Amino acid sequence: MTFKSSWIGEGDRYNYGQLCVPTYPCKKEAPAKINFYSKDEEIPYFLALLMGLQHCFAMVGGLITPPLVIFRFSVCSPIDPCPELETYAVSAALIASGICSILNITKFKIPFADKIFGRDMYYGSGILSVMGTSFTFLPIFEISINQMKNSGWDGDAAYGAMLGTSMVCCLFELAFSLLPITYIKRLFPPQVTSITVVLLGISLCGTGMKYWGGGVVCAEMGWKTHQQVVNANVTLPPPFATCQNGETNEIYGVAPYIGLGFSVLCSLVVIELFGSVFMKNCNVIIALCMGYIIAAVTNLNGEDYVTTDNIAAARPVTFLWVETYPLSFYGPAVVPLVVAYLVTTVETVGDISATFEASQLSTEGEFYETSVQGGLTSDGFCSILSGLMTSMPNTTFSQNNGVISLTKCASRRAGYGAAFWMIMLGVFGKFAGVITAIPDCVLGGMTIFLFANVLTSGINLTHNVDLNSRRNKFIMALSLAIGVGVTVWPYAFQDRRASPYTAGFWTCADCGTTMQGVRNGVSIFLSTGYCVGTVIAMLLNGILPADAPIAYDDHDELVVHYEPGGVIEKVDKVSDEVTDKTPPTLHADKVEEEAPTDAAKQADVESA
Repeated sequence: MTFKSSWIGEGDRYNYGQLCVPTYPCKKEAPAKINFYSKDEEIPYFLALLMGLQHCFAMVGGLITPPLVIFRFSVCSPIDPCPELETYAVSAALIASGICSILNITKFKIPFADKIFGRDMYYGSGILSVMGTSFTFLPIFEISINQMKNSGWDGDAAYGAMLGTSMVCCLFELAFSLLPITYIKRLFPPQVTSITVVLLGISLCGTGMKYWGGGVVCAEMGWKTHQQVVNANVTLPPPFATCQNGETNEIYGVAPYIGLGFSVLCSLVVIELFGSVFMKNCNVIIALCMGYIIAAVTNLNGEDYVTTDNIAAARPVTFLWVETYPLSFYGPAVVPLVVAYLVTTVETVGDISATFEASQLSTEGEFYETSVQGGLTSDGFCSILSGLMTSMPNTTFSQNNGVISLTKCASRRAGYGAAFWMIMLGVFGKFAGVITAIPDCVLGGMTIFLFANVLTSGINLTHNVDLNSRRNKFIMALSLAIGVGVTVWPYAFQDRRASPYTAGFWTCADCGTTMQGVRNGVSIFLSTGYCVGTVIAMLLNGILPADAPIAYDDHDELVVHYEPGGVIEKVDKVSDEVTDKTPPTLHADKVEEEAPTDAAKQADVESA
């Protein structure tokens, strides 16, 4: 094999132009064919790095958001910032995600598993399935750390407690990985998984909107700008109702902040219209850079939106364990974290299945089942490993399936290339410094789009649910009623910021330490919409009976009933044969009789 063939590739099989040529929305000619690269194809190293860069850029915006948000608004605060910890958290997340991606893409048998479990067990999915910091744990980390700080914990100690607790709770997901795939699918049918992901997306979109207007803390302190408070001439302690973006300090939702976030969304639309395949795969990071550039070259009354403080504070080169946190255990977060690992278990099964489909692999048979089992084992182990690497729990990233679908590259070499880029971006600390210098309002324009993609994924899962079934509609309605309700307004069960033990549901201000811990656990669970919604959906799915069959008049010749997929069957009562299958109508319980044809009328006359 020559240098060119191993690094660049030869022939039409490796066409780099199709990745970089812009698209024209009004073009009438048929698009050129795109080459497909299978799972085990040894694509050239340069192409692997190029494809890997697309995967890296597709996930880097979502990957850095959870640690950035946790350290900017929970571990630290806009009033007491910690740029060194922010930049380290971003670097650690990138390095941990790169290492975990390598482990997940590689698939191997677990030694002695057949003797212990009576069957072969695997580690890793063996396909192009990359891993990154999970959004699922973001609300739980936020609420729990804020509760601990209200109880007198230091921010570093609170974060260390959440890392330790999440590593213990992760054993729950590892236990699930030992179950056969059929049992897992039975525990988490589509009506449960779709509700979970929809509620998670709704929760995250609300958080993204807070960033867009200027920041989370100032959004939640907006009540201090109420006219009655202002007229009372009362001096209130921090946190304040003003948002700090660079040197600017304005109230939440001012027009310049909204405009900067909106520039990111406009850039996304332009890229979708005219961008090449490469640009569309990297649309989030490119749009974020556009908003970042606009913020950097503009100012508000002479005050800059972007400062270089975080860039200057970042180390040129860094690695894991440059900063450490004391690991401990926080009991109130256990139940919400266990539910979160249930969610990531469901997501991992779905993500690996979607990767199989995008890679044009069969979702039946031994290879698929062992890949799902190995992927779940990897998902659980990597959440423990990422905690030891001072980063939040890791899980599979679903948006990378879109990259596979667009580029038609399912080669695992591209996954290794993505892992290489993530580790490199994490090691060079100045990159993390550039990321943490992004104004919150610009970050909000990006995150609200990313979070809405989670919501869209949940809605897409409902196509596997029979929504003509009264039972399924009841499960979804009740679960969403409570889940969306506490997401939109969590303060029925959750304390307001800087106001501990004041939620009317259970104040517990005078309780003992143990009872306060129990109360905080209940508060976290009930105020996290996707946690309480998922548990309600699982409970209802387990206890509600199947829909009753529909009875018709004895003179009817056909009995009409539903199949599980929502298809209507017409069954002849005499022969029990299926005579027709039709899609369900809007009111499927009212099936209209077809008008008799002239031939049928004549036959009736003759028989009379």
